[in-house]
Amino acid sequence: MKTLVTGGGGFLGRYIVEKLAARGDSVRVLGRNPYPPLQSVGVETVQADIRNRNAVVNACRDVDVVFHVASIVKLWGAWEEFRGINVDGTTNVIEGCKAHGVPRLVYTSTPSVVFGRGDLCNIDETYPYPERYDSFYPASKAMAERAVLSANGGNGLSTVVLRPHLIWGPRDTHLVPAVILRARKHQLMIVGDGRAIVDFTYVENAADAHLLAGDLLSAGSTVAGRAYFISQDEPVLLWEFVNLILERMHIRRATRKIPLPVARAVGATLEIVHSALHLEAEPRVTRFLAIQLARSHYFNISRAKQDLGYTPRVPTAQGLDRLIEYMEQTPPSSHRGVQIH
Repeated sequence: MKTLVTGGGGFLGRYIVEKLAARGDSVRVLGRNPYPPLQSVGVETVQADIRNRNAVVNACRDVDVVFHVASIVKLWGAWEEFRGINVDGTTNVIEGCKAHGVPRLVYTSTPSVVFGRGDLCNIDETYPYPERYDSFYPASKAMAERAVLSANGGNGLSTVVLRPHLIWGPRDTHLVPAVILRARKHQLMIVGDGRAIVDFTYVENAADAHLLAGDLLSAGSTVAGRAYFISQDEPVLLWEFVNLILERMHIRRATRKIPLPVARAVGATLEIVHSALHLEAEPRVTRFLAIQLARSHYFNISRAKQDLGYTPRVPTAQGLDRLIEYMEQTPPSSHRGVQIH
């Protein structure tokens, strides 16, 4: 296949690119940087901002399938930035597909699009979007997801949405590094009663799901116009899992607790302060993060198993071994740890 991967130089995107290239597909990457390591293995790179409509549309030329992975994943920021990248950028991709007759579009979304303020326990894809969001990130991703699903069937384009949850693994610069960074600074606190159950997704499993979706997607196929939760299918106690990672990294366990109402109030206050003072740095805690750390959120992936043939090839224990080995072999300075997805 001739493929385009937006955000192909990022964490998940790079794994998708590597798997496509390894099986012999022709790969073009659209991203903000040139990515020499990808160029060295024959990947074509287009350096452009996803908000640049003309560049995005041109990048879709002569392509069989687009994997739209590019996104801004932050706890905090201006709505204009989230809208520009996550919403307008997705609109540009859809327009590019239609302009050049691209038949297949696989969009990387997030389960956060259905996350309100309560627990999500073994829910499936019939669960509705909430009426309101506590963060621009899920709000913008939900808008983009709806646009992708609405585009299915128009101009010969078939679309599918994947919702991988809490992606982690080697080369992760967001999720696990963020936890480790806060733990080392003694800033990590258990929010709520510590009994939240969550799903995670090992990065190679998330990449596998994208290739499966891209291969199966076609006009009239079962997967066209549908959304799919993707995970390890092994829900864990969040804070037990976090402390296991910390122990493996020889870092003190998180034991201090803060009630959810207090954490959420602190987050709301910090959001007001950061907004009023136009601070660029993310608040230490936000309302969205507080709820994510206290509530359960795990998902029923039966639809992905049945329609996509998806099963997580790398179990959690094996993935954790690979992650720890990677973290121990790379300098701490390369673990940015500034975001939690």
